Amino acid sequence: MVTMTIKTFEDIIAWQKSRELFIIINKSLINCKNYSYKDQLLRATLSISNNIAEGFDRGSNKELRQFLVISRGSAAEVRSMLLMAEDLKLISSENLQSSMILVKDISRLLTGFIKSINGQQKTDNG
Repeated sequence: MVTMTIKTFEDIIAWQKSRELFIIINKSLINCKNYSYKDQLLRATLSISNNIAEGFDRGSNKELRQFLVISRGSAAEVRSMLLMAEDLKLISSENLQSSMILVKDISRLLTGFIKSINGQQKTDNG
């Protein structure tokens, strides 16, 4: 298990940022009447943090890596939906900008985490 100084999923920076992202997006869409769009965006955003948490608590690097990849896919879905929200004028430019910065940071962090797990697996196996 990749631990470094990570003892719980709450210690993972990508999880912390995804929690922040969910709060921003949830508040941004408080008056959104397009309920199916809002629901899908919030579900995708929640999926980022939930998959990080679930993968971490599975206890193996193989499963953690799999869940981090799923989480990164959810981050891509959120980016796509945020761009649509901009087109539809569902989110303020300020909230869009802060959300996009966060979700891109999350994607980069997840990619780095996945690479570190891949490197550790090679070391463990070889």
